[in-house]
Formats: sequence, C-alpha cells, structure tokens
Amino acid sequence: MSSSKIRASILDCVGNTPLIELHRVVPDGGGRVLVKLESQNPTGSMKDRMALAMIEAAERDGRLVPGGRVVEYTGGSTGVSLAQTCAAKRYPLHIVTSDAFSREKRQHMEKLGASLTLIESDSGGMDESLTRHMIEAARRIAEETGAFWTDQLNNADQVQGYRALGEEIWSQTEGRVDAFVQSVGTAGSLMGGGMTLREKHPGIRIVAVEPAESAVLSGGVTGSHQIEGVGAGFVVPLWNRSIVDEIVGIATEDAMAMARRIAAEETIFAGTSTGANVSAAIRVAKQLGPDSTTVTIACDSGVKYLSTRLYQ
Repeated sequence: MSSSKIRASILDCVGNTPLIELHRVVPDGGGRVLVKLESQNPTGSMKDRMALAMIEAAERDGRLVPGGRVVEYTGGSTGVSLAQTCAAKRYPLHIVTSDAFSREKRQHMEKLGASLTLIESDSGGMDESLTRHMIEAARRIAEETGAFWTDQLNNADQVQGYRALGEEIWSQTEGRVDAFVQSVGTAGSLMGGGMTLREKHPGIRIVAVEPAESAVLSGGVTGSHQIEGVGAGFVVPLWNRSIVDEIVGIATEDAMAMARRIAAEETIFAGTSTGANVSAAIRVAKQLGPDSTTVTIACDSGVKYLSTRLYQ
C-alpha cells in the first residue's frame, strides 16, 4: 500500500465527499438534481466540516489551549462532530442537547467521550424555547468551568470551513451549476458554500430551506417542527438575506416522506433535513427547466434516525 493512501488522523478524512445524481424521485421536465453525499464524512454528517473549522480556528488564536475544555449546545450532529474532533485532539467536551433529538446521536457523542446535559423538550418538538434553553445552559457551563464555548450560532469560523464544500461542488460539476439549495440551521453551510459558488458564478440561484411550521426566515411565526438540525425558531446571527434568492418552506411530513423515498428509490439513506433539501431542490429544478443543474446536500446519514419517527 502506498504511504500516500494512509491518513495520519480521522480528521484528515473530513471533506471531499461524492456528488450523486438523482434519477427516480426527480419528475420529467425538470433539470437534473445532484446531491452532495455528506454522510461520507467520518461521523456521517456535514457537521464534521464545521466542528474541525471552529476548533482549529480557536487553537490558532489562543481561545483554546492544550488540554482546555470545550462546551456546546446542539441538536446532535454538531455534537457528534465536536466529540470526534475533541477526542482526536484530546479536549474534554461537554454537550448540552435534548430528548427532541435522536437517541443515536446522543449515544454516539457519549461513546466518543463527551459528557451530556439533557434539556427536556415540549412533546419531542424543536422550537425557539428549546433552542434558547440549550444556549443558556451551555453559557452557564462555560462560565462556571472556563471552557471554550464554540457557540455555533454565532461562530463565523464555520463559514470558512464550509467554503471547501462550495469549492468541491464547483470542481465536481466542472462549473456547471445553476442553483444551490440548502436548509438553514446555523446558516454556516448555506453562507460558506453559497458565497463560494456565487464568487465563481454570479448568476447562480441560492435557495434557503426552512421548516414550513417555523418559517421565520420568510417572515412567518415561530413554531414547533421535527426536522432535526435546522429551524432554530428565530433568525440566526449568521443568516445573510442578501445572498439568498429564494426561501422555501418544507413541512416536516413532506420532508420525512421524501427522505423515505430517496432511501427506497435512490438508495441514499439520510435524515429529515435531507428530505427537505431534496423536496426544495426538485421544485427549483422544475422552475429552471431541463437544461439546468441544481445541487443540494444530503446532510447526514439515516443511521442517526433509526429510533425516530422518520424510520420507525
């Protein structure tokens, strides 16, 4: 085996994920829809990119010193990615999460060495109140322990981490991409990937996706939904409306139905946010016509949701 094929660390495996064309769920008459398969990252999630970017930026500027503690609030995938990054770099990690998110994610974080604080949800739904309770709990832990708080909703270091996502899409499509569609959690991936693609192709259409039940980016009211990892319930700090051409709301049930369809028909096993992304991308591809190319993200693996209503 060539030494060039051997990686020094699991963290060297983050990124460079495949781009897959959908065939069976895309109706006739629309453009092609490509999906960036982020489940191929080491923890099965795109959040590996942001976790690594946030930790390495903090190391460079001294916010995180050798042996220092780290704390974060998370719906799960960011926590798993931080647990991997912190374990590889030997930083103790404390995660604030909730029963609103899958058991698999919580178990994954714990098995990678993270300590967990669990905040109870209202009937298993994600809403603004739950997000703010998790944020406050993380803030208190950081204050009491002196831990470095990655503070994902406010941490712009992740945007740089997601710029590589845009570079990969541009390279893989050989510059033939007409629209980029991505759901909004922290907004880091939409901003980083979207800005990179727009710099290369000023006419590209950037489309944000949010839960229809909590369409705050569109000016609607906050509400409860079950699309894990997106839809904080308020306009997040990294959101920049100026680079977005359109905002599409997808209901939880529709997102789950599409996630099940792409598992059964495209054999791409992913979570509810991916179902929302693909639903929105199909709409955009239909609008743009048969000669267009729309790229969206398969945010994570469906393995993370086997115990949830999505796949029960």
